[in-house]
Amino acid sequence: QVQLVESGGGLVQPGGSLRLSCAASGSIFSIGTMGWYRQAPGKERELVATITSGGNTYYAESVKGRFTISRDNAKSTVYLPMNSLKPEDTAVYYCNARSQGVVYWGQGTQVTVSS
Repeated sequence: QVQLVESGGGLVQPGGSLRLSCAASGSIFSIGTMGWYRQAPGKERELVATITSGGNTYYAESVKGRFTISRDNAKSTVYLPMNSLKPEDTAVYYCNARSQGVVYWGQGTQVTVSS
């Protein structure tokens, strides 16, 4: 079992920045790829970024150049600094981790970009 706890969401003005964190606990030795997804009201959950245990990253086109995913394996934590935020980035952001064929999700953290 893996537990994921996100933090760092909030309200920010357009053009601002936020940094999301996701701390994993439990069977962390078996965690492979971790990632961030988001779900805006009335829309399906979508991939934002992923990072493998070896550090290979993938980004959705909509966030490339603005968001950067990283992970600290020693702390079992994945980060998502988000810059140049836009109103369309408003969503609940979920942390995701894959371990031994099972996908785990955090409870989500709200990000609201509004003036």
